[in-house]
Amino acid sequence: MNYYTPQGGLPPQRDLLTDRAVVKQAYTFIPKGVLRDIVTSNLPGFSNTRAWIIARPVAGGATTFSQLIVEIGPGGGAERPEPEAGVEGVVFLTAGTLTLTLEGVEHVLEPGGYAFIAPGASWSLANAGDTAASFHWIRKAYEAADGIDLPSSFVTRDQDVEPRPMPDTDGAWATTRFADPDDLSHDMHVNIVTFQPGGSIPFAETHVMEHGLFVLQGKAVYRLNDDWVECEAGDYMLLRAFCPQACYAGGPEPFRYLLYKDVNRQIRLT
Repeated sequence: MNYYTPQGGLPPQRDLLTDRAVVKQAYTFIPKGVLRDIVTSNLPGFSNTRAWIIARPVAGGATTFSQLIVEIGPGGGAERPEPEAGVEGVVFLTAGTLTLTLEGVEHVLEPGGYAFIAPGASWSLANAGDTAASFHWIRKAYEAADGIDLPSSFVTRDQDVEPRPMPDTDGAWATTRFADPDDLSHDMHVNIVTFQPGGSIPFAETHVMEHGLFVLQGKAVYRLNDDWVECEAGDYMLLRAFCPQACYAGGPEPFRYLLYKDVNRQIRLT
């Protein structure tokens, strides 16, 4: 498995400033070249750590979640990473090795490691290695529903979950589903979507779910509202509800992205 991981740094002074970054009413496109040293944040409670915050609830944009790319250096970590009560999370490791202690049980995460952290769970992170570890951290305020229990935390790996082909695609389009789609305790899904070269979404999806899409591998042309946008490993797309979307995957390798969406809840009107 290949997972793009930002390295920071700065472009040379001779480079043109023109890039592919764009913010529109229906979507935001953040190319990998934007993830530089000077746009990182330090996080309270973490040591030897920096983070690129690539999504947050904002007026006129996506409102249900935040997403960070977090880099923890050797010896760094956090005893209590989550500062807010009632917030669930997903950790997906793309580089290095990280020790996750979840409800008193240690898990050593390597690239492809995935953890769902239930709201209220006790957890910590530590980098005991000699190289930096990098992971995506997706956070959402959990929305409880009458008669439905809280979801349980779990740890798995991308490599251990069989992708499910979409109907009538002969495997050209498949989704690695880490949580059971029929389990109503989950109000968000964070999956990996894989397209083989030439695979496509053959219609403009237009739906209520918000999306965060981080391209882990490969390249494609992605339909965002009324624009066709070239994207590659390291790019990030933030889609508001009802933003039309589709794609054609290029080659020569699979096109894969980490996908957030909010699911399984009635729309609140009061």
